Amino acid sequence: MTDETRYVYDATRAVDPLGDLEEETEKAAKHNRAKVGSARPSSLLYTYGPGSIMDLPQFTVMPTGLDDWDRIWRRRDSLPPAIHAPRLREIVRTMLRSPDVQLRPHPWQPKKHIRSAEGNDLGVPSRVFPQWLRCTGCDMLGMLSQFDYRNTHPFRTDLATFEHSKCNGRAGSRTGKAMRRTAVPARYLLACVDGHLDEFPYELWVHRGQPCSRAEVPALKMEDRTAGKGASAIIFCASCDMRRPMNEAQGEAGKAKLPQCRGRHPHLDAFEPKGCRNTAKLMLVGASNLWFPATQSIIVMPESQQEKADDLADRIRTTLGDTLAQFRGSLATIRALLSVGGIDVTGLADHELEAALETASAPQPTAEEQEEKLRDWDPVDLLVPEWRYLLLDILGPRVEDPTSGLTLAKRQRGDRLRPEITRVLAVEKLRKVNALVGFTRIDDMDRVGDLPRRLAPLTRTSRPAWTVATEDRGEGIFLQLDEDKVAAWEKRVLNTEVWQAHRESHRRNFERRFSETAGQVNPDSRLKPPRYWLVHTFAHILIRELALTCGYSAASLSERLYAWPEAEGREPAAGLLICTTASDSDGTLGGLVQLSEPARLERVVADALRKATRCSSDPICAMRTPQKPEDFLHGAACHCCVMASETSCERANRFLDRRFLLDLPGSNLGYFSTNE
Repeated sequence: MTDETRYVYDATRAVDPLGDLEEETEKAAKHNRAKVGSARPSSLLYTYGPGSIMDLPQFTVMPTGLDDWDRIWRRRDSLPPAIHAPRLREIVRTMLRSPDVQLRPHPWQPKKHIRSAEGNDLGVPSRVFPQWLRCTGCDMLGMLSQFDYRNTHPFRTDLATFEHSKCNGRAGSRTGKAMRRTAVPARYLLACVDGHLDEFPYELWVHRGQPCSRAEVPALKMEDRTAGKGASAIIFCASCDMRRPMNEAQGEAGKAKLPQCRGRHPHLDAFEPKGCRNTAKLMLVGASNLWFPATQSIIVMPESQQEKADDLADRIRTTLGDTLAQFRGSLATIRALLSVGGIDVTGLADHELEAALETASAPQPTAEEQEEKLRDWDPVDLLVPEWRYLLLDILGPRVEDPTSGLTLAKRQRGDRLRPEITRVLAVEKLRKVNALVGFTRIDDMDRVGDLPRRLAPLTRTSRPAWTVATEDRGEGIFLQLDEDKVAAWEKRVLNTEVWQAHRESHRRNFERRFSETAGQVNPDSRLKPPRYWLVHTFAHILIRELALTCGYSAASLSERLYAWPEAEGREPAAGLLICTTASDSDGTLGGLVQLSEPARLERVVADALRKATRCSSDPICAMRTPQKPEDFLHGAACHCCVMASETSCERANRFLDRRFLLDLPGSNLGYFSTNE
């Protein structure tokens, strides 16, 4: 399937807010502004990425697909900036099945001061969605074109609004004079598990699938008298007096009354050419399961000589393209072309450049090879290089690598630090790169490779040239657990009733969430090993304790877990990195890394473990074990003792159990001895 036939869309309807602004400026002195809001890069990656719905003060917008972002970048003569993270770039290319994907930041440029013009030509293009609006004055339900748009204040994007200019109120205007009233989104949508999203068909709904008997364009109203509680809304046709409540579309009984999904991707303004086989599900605009980002991230580590050589070859290949073969025999011409493309090879000898060109000219993997690589890929593969580097001996008090932005300092183990912890590092500086590869709706996906069609695309093209990424800087504390003790403890836990209960619960959970692949994949292969539960629970109690004294809130701290048994090509791991990062180039302030000092860390670990022995929900929490038909993926853990905010936890508060940390009443499975 070519890009032309992959989706059905109208190329003339492309989103171009800056182009529209220029046309409007030529027509009138007072014009609407293009900017409607702002958000931090992390929010635009994890919460409001392409295909999501961003709630603004007066209406909602959807960031469009990356095809429209290209139009923003092309407004500048220079090449778009790229984020250098070869290890992450490689796996993103595999997931997107495109050999030339680059990582780019969001289209943004800082301003010197509030009135300066730098960056006015950059921004994330978005479209108003949903495009059904309801007048707050008279309950009129109509499409976007039936309302007036106002956004004229240069510094108050919160005032941007849609208005019903001829509103007579619910009971009609007593004076006969119409008023301007604000319109808000009609908050019902249709979604399906394959990532499609569509407007709710209000006109067909109220007329039960038939056209209105009295008007070609019926006058609809959405009556909602309970302060926005969606279940009570009633759709009313003022033309024929038919009405129908929205609660008929909800629940199991409502599924049969909803239409089949049309296969629409509103962020791409496109439809699947063959439609969609799924039944649509009713959803509200603010639903938490409307959009789940599929992201990958790495902590950037210093590159080996081989990695540097591979990265240079890749940059040569993507920069020169077909001209590489054309001028392959002339190193002087190649050097000149690379210089124009922004690649400095002046420090390379001819034989070194020749070796790089040889690697760059090698055949690219076939589609079959890429699919096989994706099937065999394990998310742990991104963590292994980080783990190996963090275990290297540090010569001197610290090691600093300017290229990667990583600075490590070795900390001595305090005399009173728990013996189960064998290594402590102060990560004084780190750089974290996060890339978006797609998104899902209704259900989150543990792994992209299970059901590829459920991963909604970011572009209309089948082989995207780039994807959006963010670059964060910060600090952290790295702890390594004693591998011998962890292995012995893990062997003991595997044969217990508690672990068997977790296995059975995970199987039930897997079969319900992944029914289409449950028969093809062994659920146990997706269950995290006991050491992961141990490290994960330990990380959570440390986050809670560190937040009390480090100067950052618990929501600002995040975990990076290194916990896997020995396997072919990788050694076992049991450790964690608690870090805090910020998208600002200055990074963070150092309050967290100070707590890695021996005396302070001893106190933090001791207090965290002591508090974990008790929970205000005990004994219910301490004795919680999933029983059939329950399918939750945690044991002795709740929001009173262990669970963290979604910004801190990489597993949505799954795979947690205090019994694996300490001996709780009725349990002797704790890794940390209680006689310390």
